Amino acid sequence: MLVVTPTISANASPATVVKVEPHSSVVSVGESFTINITVTDVQNLFGVQVTLYWDPSILQVSKVNVRLGVESHPDGILHEIPQTAPIYFYKNEIAQVEGNYTLAASSTAPASSFNGSGNIVRITFNVINVGSCSLNLETKLASKPRPGEGSLPIEHSKIDGFFGQEAQQPTTWSYTPIIIAVIIVAVATTIVVFFQKRKKWKNSRPK
Repeated sequence: MLVVTPTISANASPATVVKVEPHSSVVSVGESFTINITVTDVQNLFGVQVTLYWDPSILQVSKVNVRLGVESHPDGILHEIPQTAPIYFYKNEIAQVEGNYTLAASSTAPASSFNGSGNIVRITFNVINVGSCSLNLETKLASKPRPGEGSLPIEHSKIDGFFGQEAQQPTTWSYTPIIIAVIIVAVATTIVVFFQKRKKWKNSRPK
């Protein structure tokens, strides 16, 4: 896990946000959807830790795609030097029964710190049951360590996500064959009755 000194903020920026994108996802049972956890407008970023929580009775993770190391993931965050200074992972773990996923990782020296915006991780969920739930975040951002010091926390805000069920439209079209059949039977019955009455009337006429 990332270790940061909680008393000071490094390059604090109210504009820095960690969020779930899209904020809201609406699909039906049996379908899937994908969300990104992103960070925007960050400066001097060297380490990140995110935990996402969901309702495991409704959602199940089917795929996790970590986007760390912009040298290999241009849409991602954090810098690395392939072969010599790769991204170091403290944790990359799905707890499906509990309904959470945690990613904790950092760049390693002598890689430079990251500035800008990008994706941290991309997660795909399968919808396994009816219902809705929040996609709640816990987040930590850390700056590049200074000589003789540890990493400092980077001030930021976070925006959680939400999952809901797609409204089911009434399948009125399924009643059409029944309605047509009823009309046909009614018309046929009317015709039969008409001809029976007509025949009876003819037979009752005096010869």
